[in-house]
Amino acid sequence: MPDRPPQPATTTLLTGRVRPLPDSDRTSGIYKTPVTGPLQLGALGLEGDEQADLRVHGGIEKAVHHYPAEHYPDWRAELGPLPDLARPGGFGENISTTGLTEENVAVGDIFRLGGALVQVSQGRQPCWKLNRRFGVPDMARRVQGTGRTGWYYRVLQPGRVAPGDLLALDDRIAPEWTLRRLWHALYVDRMNLAELRGIAALDVLAEGWRKYAIRRLDSGRVEDWNKRLEGRE
Repeated sequence: MPDRPPQPATTTLLTGRVRPLPDSDRTSGIYKTPVTGPLQLGALGLEGDEQADLRVHGGIEKAVHHYPAEHYPDWRAELGPLPDLARPGGFGENISTTGLTEENVAVGDIFRLGGALVQVSQGRQPCWKLNRRFGVPDMARRVQGTGRTGWYYRVLQPGRVAPGDLLALDDRIAPEWTLRRLWHALYVDRMNLAELRGIAALDVLAEGWRKYAIRRLDSGRVEDWNKRLEGRE
């Protein structure tokens, strides 16, 4: 359990249109830039924001992506001064803050943002598009391995939001299930049966993530991540 609830944080809001990925015939909505004025946050995300592959990106459970700004110095220390690590937006985030991380944010946390209410629905599962975005062949594996993944929100109450609005905690449903704990159970201590049972029963967690735990409990095996992380079977 985190030592204390996350404190209100000033937001940078970012959106982006679908663009081609470098050295690829695929496109992505990972390229986000800060907005300068108010916009509507609806059930499927921020006004003017796009995702390329709606089978695996976007949707109600992944309407808004949050990536902590304090992770960027860590990445620069490890990878050097890559242009896409110079400022928020590199990881495709819609919300950037300082003070909120996977350590102190939990699944089910409800936040007020401007006129909207959002709820933490799941962590972010990095995919191979990060490798192309940064020109680092194992970037997705690095993100998954460090736990610096960011997370997603579902929108409970649509509303008008603006850059500089505070993201303020409104309620906690399962404070013991921090995103760090969830990550550790799924990617580090991967067959801890007690943790998997807890995840499977965590109703506020997105159904797709609960199914990972259920399948592991049923099969006794961890799923293959190669296609997601490397873009291959």
